Amino acid sequence: MAELIALIVLLPLAGFLIVGLGGKRLGSERTIGAIASGAVGASFAVAVWLLLQMLARPAQERTLVLRLYSWITAGQISAELAWRLDQLSLLFVLIVTGVGFLIHVYAIGYMHGDRSFARFFAYLNLFIFMMLNLVLGDNLLVTFLGWEGVGLASYLLIGFWWDQHFEGVRIRWTGDAAMKAFVVNRIGDFGMLVAMFLLILYTGTLRYEDIAGAVLQGTVIPPHVVTLIALGLVLGCTGKSAQIPLAVWLPDAMAGPTPVSALIHAATMVTSGIFLVSRMNVLFAASPDAMAVVTAIGIATAVFAATIGLVQNDIKKVLAYSTVSQLGFMFTALGVGAFTAGVFHVMTHAFFKALLFLGAGSVIHALHHEQDIQRMGGLARLLPRTHWTFLVGALAIAGIFPLSGFFSKDEILWNAYLHGGPWLWALGVAAAFCTAFYMFRLYYLVFHNTERYDRHHPPHESPAVMTVPLVVLAILSAIGGMLGIPAALSGGAVPHLLEQWLDPIFAASHALITQQHAEHASHTLEYVLMAVSLGVALTGIALATAFYRRQSARPAQLAERFAWLYRVLWRKYFLDEFYYAVVVDPIYRLSVRVLWRITDVAIVDGAVNGVARLVGRIGELVRRLQTGYAQSYAVLMMAGILAIVWYLANGH
Repeated sequence: MAELIALIVLLPLAGFLIVGLGGKRLGSERTIGAIASGAVGASFAVAVWLLLQMLARPAQERTLVLRLYSWITAGQISAELAWRLDQLSLLFVLIVTGVGFLIHVYAIGYMHGDRSFARFFAYLNLFIFMMLNLVLGDNLLVTFLGWEGVGLASYLLIGFWWDQHFEGVRIRWTGDAAMKAFVVNRIGDFGMLVAMFLLILYTGTLRYEDIAGAVLQGTVIPPHVVTLIALGLVLGCTGKSAQIPLAVWLPDAMAGPTPVSALIHAATMVTSGIFLVSRMNVLFAASPDAMAVVTAIGIATAVFAATIGLVQNDIKKVLAYSTVSQLGFMFTALGVGAFTAGVFHVMTHAFFKALLFLGAGSVIHALHHEQDIQRMGGLARLLPRTHWTFLVGALAIAGIFPLSGFFSKDEILWNAYLHGGPWLWALGVAAAFCTAFYMFRLYYLVFHNTERYDRHHPPHESPAVMTVPLVVLAILSAIGGMLGIPAALSGGAVPHLLEQWLDPIFAASHALITQQHAEHASHTLEYVLMAVSLGVALTGIALATAFYRRQSARPAQLAERFAWLYRVLWRKYFLDEFYYAVVVDPIYRLSVRVLWRITDVAIVDGAVNGVARLVGRIGELVRRLQTGYAQSYAVLMMAGILAIVWYLANGH
């Protein structure tokens, strides 16, 4: 049965090769889209079959490992190309292939008529293939292969429309946004490489199972080194999952086509950091300091991005900052040891964020690629299927009962209170309030309020190939939370299915965390906190309704009254400007003024060009001896003969 793991990974690779090499020779767009979508859909079908087989086995016998061959051997160190399918990796595989399949189908309609239709779908299949390697890797080296692969695929897809203008801080082309994402992620990758080198140094292995065993043994890796390794991994994860201090690339990744945004935000790249921390849960649980850093990064990012989202007007950038904020929630959960809650939110977020991005894409498609929400309005009547499915996604991300986001968000907030204290919970609730407000600000400005779009090009509902995936995702966004019903709501009558499924993965880390601090839970307190967070979300929605349901001057008046705060949020806390001033511009000046003008031009080029000039001068002097007159040559010969005779006469 383990051999079927290869099918999960290789089917998208086959799609990439067929579509990438075949291109337009494959025929119509429908054929190309069917091949690319079918490859991912077939991979999803294999994963579902393996899920059914796993459910028939005892929990301790649900791990499958497929070893292909020994990849690297150096002395006592070896690494295999091997894939590992267990409860955690299978859950991520189902998310990647299931949501990825719906995005592929949607993209057939969205990318209709594009001059590089086949190239786009080849890149999408490559993205899925690399992400599957990332989550299925049996060791960090295979995961790193996928880690770098999704970085490459995101670069190719973000800059897919490379010749189009894009508005950003010091960015004018989509290619610039792609390069920014690529470079920022390379900074994070440095931390991951350092962590891998330390693991090899102290354990001699990169296998997840062996690393966990070494950490649990307690004598193989010194505690301070465990913390260093964990912090190195955290740096890598902040890059991939767009957390502070490397959160600046994700909003500019909106330069790519909307299906790319949905794939990056919902099913692939940004979930990589959550997956890696979850996979290395034993290592992190053994380092309270590293866990504290993860918590601080998560909650700071959640509030940071949520407040920025309050004032954005690009429909995709609002959703981008909501992704950064929601990823902050996931990091917060991981940091307090609630690994299941973090992974639970990955799943529900995949449903409603894919829905919201694809819904936004439907709006953009209807408005002929308009993305400014200040130029929309009144679309609920004209785009009914897009409107109702988008509303489900907005309610889900706001955390309204009984939609999926309510269960996963409140599980994170409850664990934040339980293990982090009231202040951590309060910050999370504040971020949740902002989320509810800016999502319904977006909803009302797009689908209600005054019609502000171009009347000469009236909008139209998207075709079925685009709206059917929206309906499926809306259903998943509505019922997905049923996999994690808390005991406080069900009285223990309904099990927390996801917690039971993932328990073998997180049992050892939970034991370590329980040793560090005891848990004190009260269902009454949980009810109260749940009611407060739900009330706060409803308050955010009510406030957005009052401000944006109809045309109102109040938002502009508030922006004018608090102009300094509005400017700070509009400029995204000047984080981009800070990086340019402190990092980018000094490196650029050093490169131009010292490394190029002095080292390269003056020293290196000067030496090479100086030698060339010297040889040229010598050649010029020698060339003058070639006069072309026989008498000159005769005189030179006589002078040479006389010199030789004189030398022989006087030298001997």
